[in-house]
Amino acid sequence: MKLFTGMFKEFKEVRWPKPKALAKDSLTVIVFTLFLGIFFFLCQIVSSEFLRLIGM
Repeated sequence: MKLFTGMFKEFKEVRWPKPKALAKDSLTVIVFTLFLGIFFFLCQIVSSEFLRLIGM
């Protein structure tokens, strides 16, 4: 039971983010992920067309 007591004590000491900060950080992650997804998709299209152009 000492394990659970220590665990609950740690949970009380954690500074959880405010909802506004959590929403901002989540939006940042989603936008960055979408940007990288589009970037790598465009890289794949460009490299595929280049390989097709040189006959591979």
